[in-house]
Amino acid sequence: MQQKITNNRTVILFILGLLSAVGPFSIDMYLPAFQTIAADFETSVDRVQLSLTSFFVGIAFGQLIYGPLLDRFGRKKPLLVGLLIYIMATFFCILTRDIEHLIVLRFMQALGSCAGMVASRAMIQDYYEPREAARVFSLLMLVIAISPILAPSAGAFLLSHWDWHYIFGSLLVIGVIILIATFFYLPESYSGNKDFSLRPTAIIGKFWQVFTNKTFLSYCLVGSIASSGLYAYLAGSSFVMQQYFGLSQTEYGLAFAFVASAMIVATQINRVLLKRWSSPQISKIANLWQSVIAVIMIGCLMTGTLSFPVLLSLIFCYLLGHGFIFPNTSAMALSPFKVLAGSASALLGCVQMAIGALTSGLVSFFHNNTPYPMVVVMGAAAVISLCIHLFAGKPATERIL
Repeated sequence: MQQKITNNRTVILFILGLLSAVGPFSIDMYLPAFQTIAADFETSVDRVQLSLTSFFVGIAFGQLIYGPLLDRFGRKKPLLVGLLIYIMATFFCILTRDIEHLIVLRFMQALGSCAGMVASRAMIQDYYEPREAARVFSLLMLVIAISPILAPSAGAFLLSHWDWHYIFGSLLVIGVIILIATFFYLPESYSGNKDFSLRPTAIIGKFWQVFTNKTFLSYCLVGSIASSGLYAYLAGSSFVMQQYFGLSQTEYGLAFAFVASAMIVATQINRVLLKRWSSPQISKIANLWQSVIAVIMIGCLMTGTLSFPVLLSLIFCYLLGHGFIFPNTSAMALSPFKVLAGSASALLGCVQMAIGALTSGLVSFFHNNTPYPMVVVMGAAAVISLCIHLFAGKPATERIL
């Protein structure tokens, strides 16, 4: 099997990238449609934002389910089930005519999509050591980073020709394609452990074993809190750019693509830097950079100098830092684990999305028709993450076998 993985490395990495990106793509593609959906359902934009929050909650909760299943039954079977759930939920999103139903269906859609996120991270741990894993995470981050470039523009294009239902129709087609590719071209990387108990007490014990590992806890919190600034941006960008600064749906898609390209730049530079510096060194410097940018952004807003070009440039720089932080902290958080890679991956993803759901919810809760909720939450996420990084960062410990 290892030889098969080696021979098909490009195809497998591409499929793992698609599995990692299905969740982000499902988030980004419908962002330009917030106002259209609100008008169609005769509700407010901040109410539609809750469908984004429910998606984050679904991803956070779902990963706790898939982690033990991946360790017990192997990577592929639970992954295929998750993709089927995603496809069914997406189909019903097309049919819904009620905002409450959409919020629930987005939760179900997230439960399906998160299987790909957990499985792809676990499969990386199956085959790579920490330094190489960080490079592979950078490759996956490249695919993930492309989705914010393509997805909003694709969503805006569909809106300009049809209506928002076609966005979910496109996601349905994407889900089917990924399911077929996974079934036929993605080899199983871990056959599972039949002795792994699925009893609640045993599962909780395994999660606790992962959570109390100092390396995992430190880098999980650093990466998750830093990433939550991205989710605050996702939650607030539609209002800030389209309503506050007056961009059209097409202009919003282009602006979104521009700032998202920062993550592509960062992840590719990160692969080169890893040849000379360690993941902790790179992520700490990036964390400091992100915090400085966040403080500047808040200062510009408070002094009335936050024009749209300034905001766009600062968010680009902010996400540039995220492109270095995410792959390195993820690799370091998972580095102590081998047998428990599925559970560790699930817990890492759960914490990331739970904090992301919190920050996106805060942006919606404090919505006051200004950029303040988005900008302040982004700033707080960067500074808190840096504080944890400076005082609690730990080197990798031995693997748990």
